[in-house]
Amino acid sequence: MSIDSQKFETQAVRTQVEKTQFMEHSVPMYLTSGFVFEGSEEMRAAFAEEKERNLYSRFSNPNTTEFVDKICALEGAEDGYAFATGMAAVFSTFAALLNAGDHIVSARSVFGSTHSLFTKYFPKWNIETSYFAVNEVEKVERLIQPNTKIIYAESPTNPGVDVLDLELLGAIAKKHGILLVIDNCFATPYLQNPIQFGADLVIHSATKLIDGQGRVLGGVTVGKKELIREIYLFARNTGPALSPFNAWVLSKSLETLPVRADRHCDNALKLAEFLEAHPKVNWVKYPFLKSHPQYEVAKKQMRLGGNIVAFEVAGGVAGGKTFFDSIKMCSLSANLGDTRTIVTHPASTTHSKLAVEDKLAVGITDGMVRCSVGLEHIDDIIADISQALEQI
Repeated sequence: MSIDSQKFETQAVRTQVEKTQFMEHSVPMYLTSGFVFEGSEEMRAAFAEEKERNLYSRFSNPNTTEFVDKICALEGAEDGYAFATGMAAVFSTFAALLNAGDHIVSARSVFGSTHSLFTKYFPKWNIETSYFAVNEVEKVERLIQPNTKIIYAESPTNPGVDVLDLELLGAIAKKHGILLVIDNCFATPYLQNPIQFGADLVIHSATKLIDGQGRVLGGVTVGKKELIREIYLFARNTGPALSPFNAWVLSKSLETLPVRADRHCDNALKLAEFLEAHPKVNWVKYPFLKSHPQYEVAKKQMRLGGNIVAFEVAGGVAGGKTFFDSIKMCSLSANLGDTRTIVTHPASTTHSKLAVEDKLAVGITDGMVRCSVGLEHIDDIIADISQALEQI
């Protein structure tokens, strides 16, 4: 049986680089900055790319290669490159593929740092961005200009867990000859595969659910080989490479991703159902709740609903402050995708740099809570959030 025909769980465990002469069962860490050559001709051929081998860990390393190979197998991608962080992956992907004067069409609901790239930094290089609302995907075509090169979206979005129709976006991108780039961080390769719906490139912040334990930073972009080639050349010269140690950790983490994600999603759905019936909660959004505006789309393109639940507590700013100050077990942190349940206030943390009108445009209110549901027993998660809500 070839590795390509095996199930997701098997590929996540069994995709490995070749064993050394020691025949180790678990791939070792290759903590080296450089690699040696047997002679001048081998060195010349390697740098001329006539011979495929590791040269320098900024370019490639057995640990980063294994991690990328796994993500490619799990996403159905041709090639990929691993980065030091998720934002390094986002920036490098755009920087490698865009030129001055190009144009991006993006969903308005994007991570705060990505929004800063689009509005503060890219305009310095004459790269402009037009936004569409997540519930107005049909308007994307109206925003396309002759110089539009990329359509970009997160799905589910951060922090509002809105879901975009990837199949529709893929059809629009193909019709106009534009690249479709999807941030798949919240879903992971286990829950959703954007390439199946027409994405040319898929980006992950591996810091989140892929690591799953709040230990290391990492990012990865996978997709069409010719596009990854350009991204690789950019990264090779600018240096945002993933460290071999972090790559080793992330590769091992992928082995347990399906088991962890199943529990995350089960807990998240139960918490969302609890919150939906709570009198101190104004609204709840979770992709697999029937009340979610894009429920049918989520069911079409996702295997499960993910681990992020967004909700708004009653009482505005005061209610939100009381809720967060009353939390006892759950963690107050800006991270997500951890084994431990995390509650975050996006308006004052992850999306605090957005203007008030930009926050409201993507549903970020003063009372909004982003909950990254962990692996604790669901009764304990609900009990902590319940007692905090009762203090409002």
